[in-house]
Amino acid sequence: MPTTVSADSPDSQRDLARTLGRGCEALGISAQPQQLERLLQYLALLGKWNRAYNLTAVRDVRDMVTRHLLDSLAVVPHIRESRLLDVGTGAGLPGVPLAIMFADRQWHLLDSNGKKTRFLFQVKTALGLDNMVIHQARVETFNAEEPYEAVLSRAFASLDDMVRGCRHLLTPGGRFLAMKGAYPAGELAGFSGPEFATAVHALSVPGLDEERHLVDIRPRSAASAPSGT
Repeated sequence: MPTTVSADSPDSQRDLARTLGRGCEALGISAQPQQLERLLQYLALLGKWNRAYNLTAVRDVRDMVTRHLLDSLAVVPHIRESRLLDVGTGAGLPGVPLAIMFADRQWHLLDSNGKKTRFLFQVKTALGLDNMVIHQARVETFNAEEPYEAVLSRAFASLDDMVRGCRHLLTPGGRFLAMKGAYPAGELAGFSGPEFATAVHALSVPGLDEERHLVDIRPRSAASAPSGT
């Protein structure tokens, strides 16, 4: 059986900090020391809670740096909005790392799983993430007080399901940002019509020899306007 590596020892902490710092540099991200510290604090909480609540299938904390933190941070250059929703956030990915990096923006994290949202409340309190709001609900029944400029997901659902399920949560002129692995040619075929403008950005995650893509879907304003009025 594979061993689980913890982040408890000082040597492990230093190794993780170096890996995370170098990864951020490779991504072109200027991370401040306090941001790196918070990211590692989040990782420590995730590792601790994961032993009891099975929040992620990734057990080795070194793999968590690459597969969770750096994978989430790879979208940083593409974030422009001020009010965003991470739908199907699970253990807070990518919402928590992005909330740490963008302290001046409002991040809402949505998941229907109670144990995962309880974990997220603990993260919010422990890390002092006042810009992070947590919601426990199914996306189909979730009604926000005001819509979001961007709806983001990481391996949450198909593009079609994401758009149909979250359309009511998006501002006019807003966009969907779907984090995918391999280029989703089949899913994109459903967005070839005039209703949506799509763009796909190839992402490179330091230390990960796997494909990653960000799909940017923007409903065309003309398509969302009522007809015959």
